[in-house]
Amino acid sequence: MSDSVLITGCSTGIGRATALVLARAGYPTWATARRPETLDELAAAGCRTLALDVTDETSCRLAVEAVVEEHGAVGALVNNAGYTLGGVVEELSMDELRRQFETNVFGVVRMCGLVLPGMRERRHGTIVNVGSAAGLLVPPASGAYSMTKFSLEALSDALRLETSHFGVRTVLLEPGAVRTEFMNTGRDSLRPKDETGPYAPFLRNVVKMADHATGGPRSVLGADDVAKVIVKAIGDRRPRTRYRLGAQAKLAPTVRRALPDRTWDALMLRVTPPT
Repeated sequence: MSDSVLITGCSTGIGRATALVLARAGYPTWATARRPETLDELAAAGCRTLALDVTDETSCRLAVEAVVEEHGAVGALVNNAGYTLGGVVEELSMDELRRQFETNVFGVVRMCGLVLPGMRERRHGTIVNVGSAAGLLVPPASGAYSMTKFSLEALSDALRLETSHFGVRTVLLEPGAVRTEFMNTGRDSLRPKDETGPYAPFLRNVVKMADHATGGPRSVLGADDVAKVIVKAIGDRRPRTRYRLGAQAKLAPTVRRALPDRTWDALMLRVTPPT
């Protein structure tokens, strides 16, 4: 068995925190990012660092080959790389949507396909997909991001059925809001591009709602909170298939399932009025 861990998207946030916790726990940790110069702190902490762009087939292949050359196989893959694209569906370009799916979905599928042969051969491995509570319900003006996170729900279910008999464990994390640069970038992407456009009032109200929902110190998770669960999932012999993290991920989907669609829509439109 290989206990090496390959993590995507380690320049900031959850990826960086996970790499640090794993390295301190003694795992051979390979931290990656599109810009490897952002990984100096992780290298100093004992991580091996690599350039990896999940949207580039060659970049992905070379990163996996580097780990396999040293350890024989990737022991655990943490699919963390991703970003959030805010905005209303009508105003999103097809190029924007393709980039969102290329990073958040196709990049995950690409990485899984590259590590699975070694995991199957060794009959051991763990794939951790970092999803989101947005894969359980759709926050206002977050349709594109939610579509990708709904996709990870299906992907993780498919992988379990297809690979568990080879000794591969697939784990999906479903965190609520996490206080990272990712959250700030996501909020910025919600702001209306055209202040006089038909959706501008709605988008301004969505930003206000997001600021209120994430304003308190207890309303969002820290990156370390998520990292600790990832490390636990990798270390457990029988990890849970899903980990819901934070009140937003535990409570809101429960309320959503209990309410009829029109009741839920009315509630959301009260919180984020369209005008």
